[in-house]
Amino acid sequence: MTDRNNVSILDKGPFYHGTKADLKIGDLLTPGFKSNYHHEVIMNHIYFTALVQGAGLAAEIIDGEGEPRVYIVEPTGNFENDPNVTDKKFQGNPTRSYRSKEPLRIVGEITDWKRLTPEELQVWQENLAKLKASNAPIIN
Repeated sequence: MTDRNNVSILDKGPFYHGTKADLKIGDLLTPGFKSNYHHEVIMNHIYFTALVQGAGLAAEIIDGEGEPRVYIVEPTGNFENDPNVTDKKFQGNPTRSYRSKEPLRIVGEITDWKRLTPEELQVWQENLAKLKASNAPIIN
């Protein structure tokens, strides 16, 4: 599918971004900040998904203080499939994960998403710690 400018539309959304930041409607999420997973890496993209639970998972497993939050976001420019999961870890893009160099605008918040149990969160944290210890890339 393409838009009126003949640009391929990857997904119509809605889109979500998980974080521990306390944001407001109208705020912009932009690249150029430290990675949530590798603090020495400055991110060139902002990541988002069309799956509420995917954003919720990201919000729960990232480092930082604050309550995990899932925001409804609107891309302000072009975006692409997230190459960290598309065809590398999963055929196609079943996670409906994307990234953009352009800001994402906060247009709402989801408060009723399914949270991880403490046991599930512990497993995710242990697996991330193993990946970090092995120096395996979590994201590019």
